[in-house]
Amino acid sequence: MSGEAAHSAQTAERVFIGIDVGTASARAGVFDGEGTMRASARRAITLYRGTGQAVEQSGDEIWQAIAGAVREAVSEAGVDPAQVGGIGFDATCSLVVVGEDGAPLAVGDSEDPQRNIIVWMDHRATREAEQINATQHPVLRYVGGRLSPEMEPPKLLWLKTHRRHIWDRAWQFFDLADYLTWRASGDLARSTCTVTCKWTYLAHESRWDPDFFHQAGLGDLAEEGFRRIGQRMHEPGTACGNGLTERAARELGLPVGTPVAAGMIDAHAGGIGTAGAQGDAQDTLAYVFGTSSCTMTSSPEPVFIPGVWGPYYSAMVPGLWLNEGGQSAAGAAIDRLLGMHPAAAALAQQAQAQGCTLPVLLADRVLARVAQPSDAVALIAGLHVVPEFLGNRAPFADPRARAAIAGLDMSEDDASLLALYVAGICSIGYGLRQIIDVQTEAGATVRQIAISGGAGQHPLVRQLLADATGIPLLATRASEPVLLGAGILGACAGGLVSSVSEGMARFTRAAAVWTPSAAQQTRHQRRYQAFLHLQASARDLQAWD
Repeated sequence: MSGEAAHSAQTAERVFIGIDVGTASARAGVFDGEGTMRASARRAITLYRGTGQAVEQSGDEIWQAIAGAVREAVSEAGVDPAQVGGIGFDATCSLVVVGEDGAPLAVGDSEDPQRNIIVWMDHRATREAEQINATQHPVLRYVGGRLSPEMEPPKLLWLKTHRRHIWDRAWQFFDLADYLTWRASGDLARSTCTVTCKWTYLAHESRWDPDFFHQAGLGDLAEEGFRRIGQRMHEPGTACGNGLTERAARELGLPVGTPVAAGMIDAHAGGIGTAGAQGDAQDTLAYVFGTSSCTMTSSPEPVFIPGVWGPYYSAMVPGLWLNEGGQSAAGAAIDRLLGMHPAAAALAQQAQAQGCTLPVLLADRVLARVAQPSDAVALIAGLHVVPEFLGNRAPFADPRARAAIAGLDMSEDDASLLALYVAGICSIGYGLRQIIDVQTEAGATVRQIAISGGAGQHPLVRQLLADATGIPLLATRASEPVLLGAGILGACAGGLVSSVSEGMARFTRAAAVWTPSAAQQTRHQRRYQAFLHLQASARDLQAWD
């Protein structure tokens, strides 16, 4: 770059980049100083399904997808790479295993080292989770009383028990977001978000609990001084190392030394990108509706809620306590539910021809049939769904819970598929309402819901969720609030904002609010009681086998 060009880049508007790694894709978004997204790009990533409940991914493939997405987004935004003032990462809470020098190690019986990630939704460690929970160690008080197989200690114990040769060869065990910041900056520091929410780090005391690891069968990690799971912790948004390494800068197409922020879990980035949209984040429940769903509420003091993860200190907003719940299958549950219907395949082809997904096509058709979006609930009289295909994340923390459907007939027409879709969306809303009720009983009240995530973008979905919960639901101005949340971390690391809280206040704005329909509240109250009854019956029936 010539001296004149370099000076021009330095004086041009600074931008920041958010990088989001979800279950199916890696995305990058370029944001300007007003928090407006200039451009974004996406790359698909492979999901490998193995025997049983094994689900795996490749760290190398994810990094290559990120590199491609960043390069494309920067090009589409029309900015000079030297204008990038910082980058932030978010990712699913998946476990990455690497050997010396970061070489990938196989985590499953494929023996393919490229498959070195146990994905968050992988439930191979259900038995190990139960084994650890049986210790009733005091640390579990900070995860709602029970570890989930989605968390990392059960996955680590599974590796140690079933793949000891990999366990012994492993140099580092990373949460995916921490793997990405290490790969970008060379800094082994972990995020307080990842290790507190998924690894049992006690951020409020700035320590691991060695006794917990010994009782959990992972005592060697403690004896090693926790060098393989993290000895230094950064709050989200803290600058990592000296920024992008020479290799990472070359791969991403950005300058060496570009600030890299300590990252966070993808759902929590959605919380950063939405919860401050109407003032105080402390009375707003951030709801990320994607493949799974996640609920997050912040408070100045810890609130202990059985079956709801946390309280976690500085896990989302530095200095505040976080409670986290959600549903293990949300968007994925809707896809699974629809896929069972005879009419789904033909309509999915129509959706593809129109350039949309099947749920979007169905939502559009529902709106065409009703006078008001809230009236859609009248289409599903007698049809009830509990969408726990992948267990109950909250408030029961029960990975063995399963879905239940009541009221199906033998109809195969499009109208019955529309009814099944609406029943599924309402059931997601009732599951959310159940979590809110449990939190309210514990003293964590919610005034409004701030939504993000791809599965929750349609206006019909948003209205039905507001109706089913009985709580106003708001959407932000940002079309991609998860990317914005990751970008705010990058802005913080690069000094574009002084803190994550300032970034939330500056860049998140409400765009629309969906108010619960008073005319449909009685109907939803009855259906919610039916949901609770069907859920309890399904749980009782599980115990019979």
